[in-house]
Amino acid sequence: MRLLAVSLFYEGNSRTDIAKRLNTARSSVNKWVSSYLEYGLDGLDNKPIQGRPSRLQQRQLEQLSEFIKRTNTELRGGRLTGEDIVHYIHTEFGVHYHLNHVYKILKQLGFSWITSRSKHPKQSLQSQEAFKKLPAGNDPSHTRTPSS
Repeated sequence: MRLLAVSLFYEGNSRTDIAKRLNTARSSVNKWVSSYLEYGLDGLDNKPIQGRPSRLQQRQLEQLSEFIKRTNTELRGGRLTGEDIVHYIHTEFGVHYHLNHVYKILKQLGFSWITSRSKHPKQSLQSQEAFKKLPAGNDPSHTRTPSS
């Protein structure tokens, strides 16, 4: 539509007529034509939209990333939840984020939010290995009794 507005402008149409014809605001047509005249075709491209600056500084985001990595390896039998991260950010940096935004921050930091099967803190790896070595079908609770 921007290129069409510029084309109509070069055909001699007024900016008001162009706006009516394209069913858009005259201010938009003014902006497009002015941008084209100043920057050429590049002036018609969409510009990156800047959002609100993060409430956490880069070093704080790095500290958060290290906390998540460290905690995930240290936690035995548990897992780090989004609520845990909300609490950490609030206590460590004094910034409150909604849980949904914490997941966006995790994505920006390169984390994917998947959960693994939790492990009991008192699990015995030796017992698990011994169980794996048992032949299949030796469980007495799974024997069938013939029906009469």
